Formats: sequence, C-alpha cells, structure tokens
Amino acid sequence: MAAAAVACRRALLLHGQHQWPQRWAGAAVPTSAARSISQLVKTNGRRAFLVDTLALVRKLESQGVPTKQAEAITSAITEVLNDSLESISESFVSKAEMQKSEMLQESNISKFKSQVQSSQENHFSLLQRETEKLRGDIDKMRSELKYEIDKVTAGQRLDLNLERGF
Repeated sequence: MAAAAVACRRALLLHGQHQWPQRWAGAAVPTSAARSISQLVKTNGRRAFLVDTLALVRKLESQGVPTKQAEAITSAITEVLNDSLESISESFVSKAEMQKSEMLQESNISKFKSQVQSSQENHFSLLQRETEKLRGDIDKMRSELKYEIDKVTAGQRLDLNLERGF
C-alpha cells in the first residue's frame, strides 16, 4: 500500500500539485483520483506512463498476492512500462519535428519549382531567339536565291532576245 501512496504522491507532483491534500492524509487515496493519473506525461524531457498503481495493487491483493509482493510487482510493471515507452519514443519523431521537416521539404520543393520554371523560361527565350535568327537566315537565303533566279532568268531572256535579233 505504501508504494501506491508513493506513486499517487509522485503523480500529484508531476501534475503540479506540490502538497499531499489534507483530506487524503492518513486515509486511503480514492480510486477515482488514482485512476485520473493513468496517462502519458512528459516531465523534464522524459516521458513516463503513470499507472493506476492503487487499482493494480488492490487487484493483485484480491487474487491472493500479499501486499508487499503486490507493491513490488506493481513497481516493476510501472518501471518496465516507462522504460519500454522511453525506448519506443526514441525511435519516433515528434509531431513538431515532423511538421518542421514537412515545412523544410515544402520550401525545398517550392525552390525547385521556381528554379525549373526559371530554367524553362530561359530555355524558351533562347529558343525564340534562335528561331528568329533562323527565320532571318531563311529570309536572307530566300532573297539571295530569288536574286540568283532573277539574274539567271534575265540572262536567258537576254540570250533569247539576242538570238531573235540576229
């Protein structure tokens, strides 16, 4: 029973109540108060799962386990639970860390998108300039070709006119 009282006192301290309530002094801790502490709490950066130790001790006692053994079993179970939860919690990422990572990834994706868009705009601009240059070259070649064709045609007409005149 002493371990249950210690566990309840520890739970009250964890919840910010630094004094043992006078109405509980010398009396058994009400089951409803003990059950309200069965939750996962974080103290000093370390997670602890608070077990309803009083209910567990009473359950063991009702099964015929002596009080001292029931308290020892309860203490061992609480310690194992806390250690297990601590080791499990180390392998998981907190919600805040996950959100921070998510924001960082979104930022990187946004930067990548803007770089891709800038690159596309640059390439499009280069293609437009190259296309205009090629159109100018084609127009120049077309006019040179037309000049050459006109020159050859004029030379043939001159030759025909000279043949007729003689």
